[in-house]
Amino acid sequence: MTATGVAAAGAPTLDRRRIVADRSLVGAVFCRAYSRRVDEWLARSYVASGGPERGVCLLAVGGYGRCELSPESDLDLLLLHEPERDVTELAGALWYPVWNEGLKLGHAVRTLRETLQLASADLDTATSLLSARHVAGDRGLAARLAGGARDQWSRQARRWLPQLTADARWRGLEHGEVAFRLQPDLKESTGGLRDLQALRYVALARPDLADPAGAPAEDAQETLLAARVELHRATGNARNLLTLEVQADVAAALGHRCVEDFMTAVAVAGRTVGWVADETWARIEHWSAPAGRTAHRAAVTTLEPGVQIRHDRNELRLLPELQPGGDPLLPLRAAAAAARHGARIERESLVRLGAEMVPLSDPWPPGARELLVDLLACGHNAIPVIEALDQVGAVVKILPEWERCRSRLQRNDYHRFTVDRHLCETAAQAADMIAGGEVSVPRPDLLLVAALLHDIGKGYPGDHTEVGMVLMAQIGRRMGFDEDETAMLVRLVELHLLLPDVAIRRDIDEIGTVRRVAEQVVSVETLRLLAALTEADAIATGPSVWTRWKADLVRGLVSRTENYLHSGVLDGSPDSFPTPEVSEAMAAGRELLEVSDRRLVVVVPSAPTVLGAVAGAISLNGLNVLAAAVHSAGGMTALAVFVEPAPGAAGLEWAPVLADVRAALAGELVPGERLARWAHAASGAGGVLAPEPVTESYVRFDNEISAVTVIEVAAPDSLGLLHRITEALLRSGLHISQARVQTLGDHVVDSFYVYDAADGKITDPRRLREIAEAVREASGLAPSP
Repeated sequence: MTATGVAAAGAPTLDRRRIVADRSLVGAVFCRAYSRRVDEWLARSYVASGGPERGVCLLAVGGYGRCELSPESDLDLLLLHEPERDVTELAGALWYPVWNEGLKLGHAVRTLRETLQLASADLDTATSLLSARHVAGDRGLAARLAGGARDQWSRQARRWLPQLTADARWRGLEHGEVAFRLQPDLKESTGGLRDLQALRYVALARPDLADPAGAPAEDAQETLLAARVELHRATGNARNLLTLEVQADVAAALGHRCVEDFMTAVAVAGRTVGWVADETWARIEHWSAPAGRTAHRAAVTTLEPGVQIRHDRNELRLLPELQPGGDPLLPLRAAAAAARHGARIERESLVRLGAEMVPLSDPWPPGARELLVDLLACGHNAIPVIEALDQVGAVVKILPEWERCRSRLQRNDYHRFTVDRHLCETAAQAADMIAGGEVSVPRPDLLLVAALLHDIGKGYPGDHTEVGMVLMAQIGRRMGFDEDETAMLVRLVELHLLLPDVAIRRDIDEIGTVRRVAEQVVSVETLRLLAALTEADAIATGPSVWTRWKADLVRGLVSRTENYLHSGVLDGSPDSFPTPEVSEAMAAGRELLEVSDRRLVVVVPSAPTVLGAVAGAISLNGLNVLAAAVHSAGGMTALAVFVEPAPGAAGLEWAPVLADVRAALAGELVPGERLARWAHAASGAGGVLAPEPVTESYVRFDNEISAVTVIEVAAPDSLGLLHRITEALLRSGLHISQARVQTLGDHVVDSFYVYDAADGKITDPRRLREIAEAVREASGLAPSP
């Protein structure tokens, strides 16, 4: 009988669905129970397939060997045999049942010598064998492999541990950190399960280099394993990325009161693992450094009595005789010095600072504020120093308000980081902009402090801007800023969203738009500080927030507002849309259809359906609209649209997009019909599907800023949304003269400049309500209460 026949006829079934469905099994308990079930199944399969008791054995390796199987984990198996044994048929009989169960299998068939030889040259093989565990067959052979693999691993520590460390550092750059990513990779991000595995490998090779964390690390592992198990259950696949849309399901499955509590627990676990890992990698880097690498410079530099920089380790240390509790400025001095030198603070010194320092007084002692500004001015070098201080509880002794922001989730997918990390990133970006000459502000210290604290209110109930203003007033006075300086800091917190909101949602060439901004900022000094804060905040938020399009709009608004504050008139050099080239085409009545990179520009004779036709054609090609602008004048309409391929798409192919745009504009293609069919198929019930909203949704009217009515729509993004909204406006008898489209992660904020047949504003309350309900229905929003 062939191997396939043996597998089909004699192999028992795994019945994995029952154990996956047992919700009483969570975290490590599930992993062990599932691994045990697989062990029993494979052992029976081995016997049923005629597997011998001597000279051959089946071993679990990798995650399966560690008994850490999640519901959708791969099975990593090694069929080990003596050289004289032919196990070809047995291997087939073992592998086919695994495939028949729908499991992904990593498998190998080797002799003991072949396996150890490969492990001596391949890191992944070497580490997978460290968890090699007998499942069936010859126990003695399995023990010889396990012992040989561990002995070989220890002997080759100087070769493998530096590579293990380099891989961990690379993962941090590639996947970020569990503690600070809003959508962390539970396995690959720094502080994740891969780091926990690597720490075990270090301890097996060189226990003296390991940094045992005891119970905290065990608790962290349980938190991460539990999250991964429920993530697999919720998605039905082997993903490790804990995305926003599935976090609530995982939190509920683990019994958390709310998703914020769950993600805070994940972040705390990531902090714990990352903290241990960072120290371990630093030890390995020092241990493995070539002899004499730092011989050309002094081993130690004394920065002040009791504070030294150890150049061989690139770390700042406090001498034992120093007393942090008697010097309230020492933590800030040490932090600023470490950041200035791009150094770490030695772990023992760091723990002493956290344990022995006393909270700063109110008001702060002289010099404290200047030291904080010096630290922030170090840019991105300051971030690891601040986070290290935070890990030992030192930051909340400097800024008590920080506690409420630690590891705090932000429920939108255009933010990359938790609140605390975002604040650090914003301050670092502002510092780098100052150092690079990209911005020139009269008070860099105010900019840096405002950048660090602009979202401090997000840790508290209520509107984060209003709460942040109150907190900033208290903090500013405590830091020693005078009344006017504190008022400026409060004003920056109050207005930190003003410039992007106005620039993207309103026409910056309208005098009413510029006047509204000028009335709020009042002075050029405030405007320049606010512009720098806006840019730093946007860059720190995420790549989709500070595009070239948005940067040009914000900078154009700032330029016009500054000119208005100086002279009372608008800047005469327009740099918004339409560009001079597009304006020239419109004036000449010349049609355009051009693309460059991710931007589409269309100029055609005006018609009510232009915007909807182009938007629909773009949606039919699976593209997302990141930003768009439309302008009508002289019987011509111009559109500029920035797009990106949908997640998972191979790339951006313009040819079919342009073909559909031409067909839609000519009336040969009706996008709405096809989009409606797609939405019906996606929903399974005929409704338009939209993701669960994580930010406010609304329809608002502004009849003050322009000669026409501005309708602002915030809604969850969904297939063909822009097309549906424009169609709803047209059915309501409105003409669209301009539009501003902004996509922020899974949400959109679109503004439409509209007028009715009489070329006027829409002011009748009843008609405004009717328009609002039509737009809400098109956007998939519930009717107004």
